[in-house]
Amino acid sequence: MGTTTRKITESTGTEFSGLTGTQLVDKGVADDALAALEETGVVVFREADIDDESLVAFARLLGNVLPLPMGSHKIKEIQRITRDASQSKLAAYREATFYWHIDGTTGEVPDKATLLTARQISGDPEGDTEFANTYAAYEALSDEEKAQLEGVRALHSFTASQLVANPNPSPEERAAWDRNPTREQPIVWTRRNGRKSLLVGSTAGEVVGLPADEGRALLDRLLAWATQPQFVLRHRWTQGDLVIWDNTGMLHRALPYGPSSSRLMHRASLAGEEAVA
Repeated sequence: MGTTTRKITESTGTEFSGLTGTQLVDKGVADDALAALEETGVVVFREADIDDESLVAFARLLGNVLPLPMGSHKIKEIQRITRDASQSKLAAYREATFYWHIDGTTGEVPDKATLLTARQISGDPEGDTEFANTYAAYEALSDEEKAQLEGVRALHSFTASQLVANPNPSPEERAAWDRNPTREQPIVWTRRNGRKSLLVGSTAGEVVGLPADEGRALLDRLLAWATQPQFVLRHRWTQGDLVIWDNTGMLHRALPYGPSSSRLMHRASLAGEEAVA
């Protein structure tokens, strides 16, 4: 079968088909994927059926691969994504991934990209993954709104993301969450090349210098704006799919799936290359 490529929507997503397994571990394929990632934010390799060793090898062709502590996998760069506590130490926190977020917002340099492949799917729409293009969302703002957001900053924390999923934690849970770092970030992320995107999502808990209710209202409004249907791509998983997304310019979320779901994903992550500015 020959390789085929198509745009998924006008602005977001590129789908590759006809490549499987070790065929992806090729510099030419990686270069094509990086170019598509830069242009459209999400890259889908349909039914790639790539094994874990090849997944890491392919990821290394795309950038610097991060070790993933508590990944519950023999390969340190692989993390199991599941709600089954017997397969992952992080299963209890997966409900927070049902809300729009960007990975690594509490660090100086958020992850560049995420690779996620479907090891087992539940066979229904539960667990589909959605992406929201925050570059396009920023560009669609009026000039007046863009000017109003310049210099506005928000506090991002693990606690904020967990409170969305569990608004009434026990004192012990809250104390554990609060041990994670908090970081102040601009709401508008300006890249070295001048490109701009909105930096919002469930980790953003408050706006610096605004009363809590006003800050919350602004963050909620911007998140609702960025996740309008015209900015969103929904991926319906097929067994073996590999999806890569620009973590810096795409909000993402999993559609809710239950604790007994058979859904199992394997994840690899690329280290960030540019601090938020």
